[in-house]
Amino acid sequence: MAGILGLWILMYLLDANRANELVQFVHDAANWLAGWSRDLFTFDEDWARVVAGYGLAAVVYLFVGHGIANSLHRR
Repeated sequence: MAGILGLWILMYLLDANRANELVQFVHDAANWLAGWSRDLFTFDEDWARVVAGYGLAAVVYLFVGHGIANSLHRR
């Protein structure tokens, strides 16, 4: 999940062609995954909103995934 969000941030910052099917798929998946944090911050710059909103979701998914992996590993 964090990988998809990170990939979208990278595609956005590099101004990927949004008409491309892969870019559209990654964007749709990232929108769904970051639905709760996508518009949480109101920076003036669009790139800052994307990095903060999608980046926060990526970090949360990384921590949650790491916690789940640790608990499963200890069993």
